[in-house]
Amino acid sequence: MTPAHVAHGLRASYALAHATPDLVHAWERGTLTPAHPELTALAGVLWCSPAELIGRPRTLREHRIARGLAPQDVARAVGHEFPAYTRMEESGQWHGTDRQSAALAELLDLSLRDLITVTGHEAGLADLLRTAVRTRWQAYVKPVSRIVPLDRRLLEDALQELHRDYQGRMTATLSWGDGGAAGEAGDAGQAFLDRIVDAFWTSLESRTA
Repeated sequence: MTPAHVAHGLRASYALAHATPDLVHAWERGTLTPAHPELTALAGVLWCSPAELIGRPRTLREHRIARGLAPQDVARAVGHEFPAYTRMEESGQWHGTDRQSAALAELLDLSLRDLITVTGHEAGLADLLRTAVRTRWQAYVKPVSRIVPLDRRLLEDALQELHRDYQGRMTATLSWGDGGAAGEAGDAGQAFLDRIVDAFWTSLESRTA
């Protein structure tokens, strides 16, 4: 289907009079993001679900859309005023209580990893993990547990593994006076730090599977 075909379907079947080929093309390029009613209509025109259009959800908004919920539904279910909830979606910063966070996780069927991401704590977790693997990991078990409320021993094992992996990458090709090897080690270490959160969750999942 061309953008013109899609735009026609949006206008004819979903009464989106503002839908034009240029708008559809902008959605395809990613320069504009469809609002909830537009995404729902777009999924209908393309005979798929909203979740299939957005791929793996990352943000609070994407998780809500993937579940087929309107923002008013989520705000009501978790006990937030609608304007406050929409501001949290737009900013990517969740300001709910523990009870509201638990209600959000249940409503949107969020894993612990997803909940940490959509509530805006992933960046803080990444900073803690990067420092932990470069210094004494033992000092970061408690700070990490405040974000990831899991068994202490499980977190200790994961942090120790990450620390060992990072330090191994930094020393594997490093030799005195070899600038090329030092650069390779530095690149390998930086690549590991860039994906530290993924490595952390992979380590935890291998211990809980």
